[in-house]
Amino acid sequence: MILKGFRFGMLLQIAVGPVCLFIFQTAVASGLMSAITGVIGVTIIDSLFILAAILGIGALLDKYNNVKEIIKYFGAIVLIVFGLSNIMGVIGISIIPSMNFLTTQSVDSVFIKTLILTLSNPLTILFWAGVFSSKIVEENMNKSSMYLFGLGAVISTIIFLTFISFIGYFANVFFTSTTLNFLNVFVGLVLIAFGIKTARKRL
Repeated sequence: MILKGFRFGMLLQIAVGPVCLFIFQTAVASGLMSAITGVIGVTIIDSLFILAAILGIGALLDKYNNVKEIIKYFGAIVLIVFGLSNIMGVIGISIIPSMNFLTTQSVDSVFIKTLILTLSNPLTILFWAGVFSSKIVEENMNKSSMYLFGLGAVISTIIFLTFISFIGYFANVFFTSTTLNFLNVFVGLVLIAFGIKTARKRL
């Protein structure tokens, strides 16, 4: 069951999202250790989301549309603010303290930012609740099997994002200050696009 969860998780990783770009960018600008710290942050939140889905919180959220709307717009705002901060940091304007990726970030700041960025999409709980519901029907999955499946998915996140961290770290030699500026602007625009998409998403 762990292997099934791992395969499913790796399939999800193919759809590169804002967190993946954030980890890559951190590895390029701040080094491997900072990026790995970010991976730990992502893993913690993803684990909590999967656990919440298994425990039934996803079903609870699904009943209250008002709560889902608030969560949706909160996530959209976080993504847009991070994106704007990334872009403005290129010209030396800091919206979020220490958010300028042209300078080396502390391990603590990367960890906190990664936690916030991953938390910006708590509706992931609903996704995992849907996954586990379908798996219960398809494979007669019990509670322990769900935990093992979720563990496999978390392992896929760790392996994939660690791989992205190494790519970013070794790609650092190809990045001048100008290309770093372009990377920051690109990632910022992607984050803003994800934020707008989240805000417009129908629940």
